[in-house]
Amino acid sequence: MSSVLFSRRLETSVTSSANPGDIFPNWKGADERWLFLSPHDDDIICGCGLTFIAALQCGIKTFAGVVTNGKMGYCTPEERETIADVRKNECVGSFKALGLPEEDLFFLNHDDGSLNLQAGRRFATGAPGEGPAIAGGAGVTNSLVWLMRKTRPNRIFVPTITDLHPDHKFVNSETMISIFHAQGTIWPELGEPIPEIPAIYEYATYSNFVTPPTLRVTVSEDLFERKIDGILQYKSQKQIDLTIKIQRENGVEEFVREAEFDIFVPQRCKDLFNALEQK
Repeated sequence: MSSVLFSRRLETSVTSSANPGDIFPNWKGADERWLFLSPHDDDIICGCGLTFIAALQCGIKTFAGVVTNGKMGYCTPEERETIADVRKNECVGSFKALGLPEEDLFFLNHDDGSLNLQAGRRFATGAPGEGPAIAGGAGVTNSLVWLMRKTRPNRIFVPTITDLHPDHKFVNSETMISIFHAQGTIWPELGEPIPEIPAIYEYATYSNFVTPPTLRVTVSEDLFERKIDGILQYKSQKQIDLTIKIQRENGVEEFVREAEFDIFVPQRCKDLFNALEQK
């Protein structure tokens, strides 16, 4: 029988429940909406596929946003001109295997391997290398603000900021400023502002977390095999056997770190100085 278990690490103990509302703070019940952001098409399934499956299994409204077009994922010269289309089709098949409705999968189509060159937001001109245009704007911030306002998540999952891959690190940092803009009234053509700042969670792919993870997701063997089936859809990737081997070694557990959207508050700094001066 399919099952999921969510666990939270506390200072001196671990608390667990099959009900995510017991583990995730500020639970909204039927209004929960989770957005998973993936620099590349296979990062979600490899880094937090079990968490993604668990969300779907619990009936949580779940979305996936793939930021890049995968065109740097070719392994032979012959694939160079076709790999982007191949990987997109593989990605659709992978998320279908996980159980995600195709209308909840978004491709932002930014050039793979050079996200730093597409930072921010600018008015679209159609210039070479500018990237995809949405509502007259271009840039990764433009795309992420649009996606957040469209999906309206109260929780967002991103790669850890410590990741070795520049695209992964970039998606993390660009997500943070995009949350700030998505919650404000700036750029109304990108949609209605989201009502609140979402909770932020980091998943690990290549690198460890900056601080130890706070959440664990454990699933039954059948749900774990669903993740494996999703990874197997990426037939173009020559290291898929190694990926499967690593996933089987890791088993049915997955870990996530809660992050903070920490807005600068001058009073905190004042309190630090005042406390010392009053000694």
